[in-house]
Amino acid sequence: MRLLVVEDEEDLAEGLRVGLARTGYAVDVAGDTAQAYERLTVNEYDLMLLDINLPDGDGFTLCRALRNGEVDTPGDTDLRVLMLTARSGLDDRVRGLDGGADDYLVKPFHLAELLARVRALLRRDISGSTAVLTVGDLTLDTARHTAALAGEPLALTPKEFGVLEYLMTRPGHVVSSEELLEHVWDANADPFTQTVRVTVGTLRRKLGDGRIETVVGRGYRLSA
Repeated sequence: MRLLVVEDEEDLAEGLRVGLARTGYAVDVAGDTAQAYERLTVNEYDLMLLDINLPDGDGFTLCRALRNGEVDTPGDTDLRVLMLTARSGLDDRVRGLDGGADDYLVKPFHLAELLARVRALLRRDISGSTAVLTVGDLTLDTARHTAALAGEPLALTPKEFGVLEYLMTRPGHVVSSEELLEHVWDANADPFTQTVRVTVGTLRRKLGDGRIETVVGRGYRLSA
């Protein structure tokens, strides 16, 4: 899954980027609303972590513009918004949620709680509310970051885990290489490399039994 962190405090932004990336997410960072608008119009994100106080505007305005369709985002992903702010007042929380935010977390916070909230928001497009995804005898625990096949643990790299998670949220559906690149890799990924094909290839070998099908000219499909 690909996340956008909009935060002007560089140390905090870097800490969030590192903490989220270690969990397997692809993470881009914007330090103000101008950078956020630019990234949102170019890349397709699953979730945005949005600070309210920014050097050239505020998160309330950005969130409202996003929900009103004033930001020309690519794709049709329903972008979730988690506001991160030092403003703890009731009026601010109400304003943020009424303005289109899906959740609101007050600074300072523990990374463990942030990660739990991120997982909960990202599960909204998946049937059920558990952190464990199941497709046949294949299971993936997004909270513990573990995977198993027929009860046997699978040793996956972070990118293999990310690809498998994305495919498992869409079993039986064809997912293009471009879509995987958008949601599993960050802005530093070279779109002209074979990184998606290579990662899917190594993942396919670990899963075996033709579980990931190549649909010529369209992409990949995880057998449901």
